[in-house]
Amino acid sequence: MIKNYFPINRSNTIKKKMLIQPFFVDQKVNDSKKIKGLGDNKSWSSSNVIKAIEKDLKRGINNFLLFIVPLQKQRTPEDFSFHYEVIRKIKKYFGKDIVLLIDTCLCSITYDGHCGITHQKSIDLNKTHYSLGLAANTYLEAGADIIAPSDMMKNTTKYLRKIFAQNGFSNSQIMSYSTKFKSHFYGPFRNVAKSSPKGFDRSSYQLPVADKKKAIKSSIDNAAQGANYLMVKPGMTSIDLIGDIKKETLLPTGTFQVSGEFASLQMLSKANFGNYIDLLKESLVVFKRARSDFIITYGARDIAKYL
Repeated sequence: MIKNYFPINRSNTIKKKMLIQPFFVDQKVNDSKKIKGLGDNKSWSSSNVIKAIEKDLKRGINNFLLFIVPLQKQRTPEDFSFHYEVIRKIKKYFGKDIVLLIDTCLCSITYDGHCGITHQKSIDLNKTHYSLGLAANTYLEAGADIIAPSDMMKNTTKYLRKIFAQNGFSNSQIMSYSTKFKSHFYGPFRNVAKSSPKGFDRSSYQLPVADKKKAIKSSIDNAAQGANYLMVKPGMTSIDLIGDIKKETLLPTGTFQVSGEFASLQMLSKANFGNYIDLLKESLVVFKRARSDFIITYGARDIAKYL
């Protein structure tokens, strides 16, 4: 039986088990490096990330979304050996004590910061799918629990399901960034992941904020293609969609409180316009009220002791 890590939750109470803490591992970092705007979040070296995860486990957080930033950029990404090394090390050490989700995208490895492989200011979908398939397959071989494709390309979930079936990973789980908007709230993330797009923006593959019908359809499509979990992103611009997505798909649906949203809480607190923990808790309660089954937030470790 396939384990359901984030089941549909009808309670209005936030539980630690529904929180997911993002983690950055950067091949260029020797020890750790503070991330501008994101409070106590840091980029970690592959050798020090274990100790950092251990601290969060003691706080009661055991779900982690990993963003891996390799040193070398690639025009057609095929080498994910650093990713394999990091994932393997983490899962070998922690085993089933943690649930390890791996963000699956190309934006931190491509030269132009786009989520796919580009050609003349457009996306080459076939080459993009091929690289994403290589990446996801590598992550599963290394021990990843959940693949989380964030590229927003057409039919990525369908393509990954085909690749997984061919490579003996038919039961592997996918948490799709199924409703992801083209947003101005990704700044701190793009800075740390070195993923600001060059040449043209992401409007050809990320969703327009104004189009509710298209946003819901994107999640419906990903559900039909084989996603286990669905996600809206950014959280605060998507709270009106979560209930509708769950009604249409009957799948667990969660929220990503993205870097710009989280940074705004930090800035309000630093300016003495509000208490950080109060601001954080209120924002997460709203996501739960909107029927989120899981919440990805850079403040998971901070709010844990108050739950």
